[in-house]
Amino acid sequence: MASVLVVDDEPDIRYLVRELLERAGHDVVEAGDGTEALRIFFSSRPDLVVLDVSMPGLDGWGTLERIRDLSDVPVVMLTAQAQELAKVRGLRGGADDYITKPFGRQELLARVEANLRRQRSGSDAAPTYRDGFVTVDFAQRAVEAGGTALSLTPLEFRMLAAFVRNANQVLSHEQLLVLAWGDSRNVERDQVKLYVGYLRRKLGSPAGEESPIETVRGFGYRYRPPALA
Repeated sequence: MASVLVVDDEPDIRYLVRELLERAGHDVVEAGDGTEALRIFFSSRPDLVVLDVSMPGLDGWGTLERIRDLSDVPVVMLTAQAQELAKVRGLRGGADDYITKPFGRQELLARVEANLRRQRSGSDAAPTYRDGFVTVDFAQRAVEAGGTALSLTPLEFRMLAAFVRNANQVLSHEQLLVLAWGDSRNVERDQVKLYVGYLRRKLGSPAGEESPIETVRGFGYRYRPPALA
């Protein structure tokens, strides 16, 4: 059982999502706009947020930005905007998943539970990772590369965690979709390539060397840990 904050300005949508999640055994609290959502979020600290994009006043983008200032709780965006650019904006802004209205009840429940599973499994992992270039503090969600602190989105952080926890192993596009997004369905393979590119640029590389994230043509990607000095 988890606590879920459902944020939508449409009461019928909130009722539908609440009924679905409560039947699955979760505790649900509701908010009708972004400002109310932030008050509830900071007082109740839910395990996951289902967040509508289009709301009067403080919209979903602004609410997401404020949540991400202090927390990496999973956020599932709920919106009628089906365009790819809107999805990319949500994911780059720190959202963990994106569901387009109208949505299937079982799809929404499956995505919520996949994100909760990923969050829980991450809490059981080793607390830190370090090689000759990258240091990851999983508990604090802190990353350094070459001694410089980096700012990663939650999705970029999960992708890096997947690489370093499976160092020297080739990870396919499908494996990365599961490890970083929590589900390989309804996510385009091209998004893996896009986010690997973002992560490479942020990490950089050791002096005189290539990026530690290698492309293995026809298979996927592999993280080669730089040697300790």
